[in-house]
Amino acid sequence: MSQTIRYPEILELARRDGKVTVEGLAAHFGVTLQTIRRDLSDLADAGKLDRVHGGAILPSGTTNIAYEQRRDMAREGKARLAAACARAIPDGASVVLNIGSTTEAVARALTSHKNLLVVTNNINVAAILAEAPDARVVLTGGTLRARDGGLVGPLAAETIRKFRFDIAVIGCSALDQGGEMLDFDLQEVEVSQAILQQARQKFLVADGTKFIRRAPARIDSMSSIDSFFTDTTPTAALQTLCKVWSTKIIVA
Repeated sequence: MSQTIRYPEILELARRDGKVTVEGLAAHFGVTLQTIRRDLSDLADAGKLDRVHGGAILPSGTTNIAYEQRRDMAREGKARLAAACARAIPDGASVVLNIGSTTEAVARALTSHKNLLVVTNNINVAAILAEAPDARVVLTGGTLRARDGGLVGPLAAETIRKFRFDIAVIGCSALDQGGEMLDFDLQEVEVSQAILQQARQKFLVADGTKFIRRAPARIDSMSSIDSFFTDTTPTAALQTLCKVWSTKIIVA
């Protein structure tokens, strides 16, 4: 198979899963490890992928991946961790969810809960839970970010500060090995910080692709998180930090 024929499928696999591995691609295409390494190097040189140990990921750094691509990344893993997160949220709770495809997955997992009050700055989350028969949904004000349905800025943060929530469920764009939750948009970060300040319990939902992505803006340390829901076992270093901070890790 010509390498140029492999390239689109490699990129599609990376968009679907967030990461591709040399061994996995070699088995998938029936070619040698060296061949795949050359393919990944070519795609990295073209700016299509970033090389990481053992494979490659979608490029990130100072700008986020397109929302439709993020929604499709690690879809099965997001559904598993979202279900685990929903099981930890009791009926009758007041909950706040921020922007992101992972918090959307949590919203879908909450639709059968009873007597929830949900506040969100995510139009997509609000639309999902509007179909739930037993949920009251409050949508914040703010500046609409049309590309992903997010509401950001001071007005969104001001709305959040009018509440005291039982549980906050937040996602992030990246997690570094020091346990820092990171994102791309400072206005979005401001709202996520307000969400954490106004909640009694704080849940982080992030699939394994977030361990290998980069983003420039700091939300907070995972030391502020009570429970971390993911689909991939974190690195030993991150597990150690979570143990020190008493942050519970739930791998779905």
